[in-house]
Amino acid sequence: MWVNNYKTFEEAKIKIFEYIESFYNRKRIHSSINYMTPQEKEDEALKLLEKSYIA
Repeated sequence: MWVNNYKTFEEAKIKIFEYIESFYNRKRIHSSINYMTPQEKEDEALKLLEKSYIA
């Protein structure tokens, strides 16, 4: 487990957000969404949405 010391609450918020956006949502797969990353699932949903507007 990583332990970090932050100077301010704002700095901690920013670093946690960066971690979630750069690793958790982009690289970590989830069994609940068919072993895709949240980013892959979001991209898939956007493609389906785009197809529905084109049709």
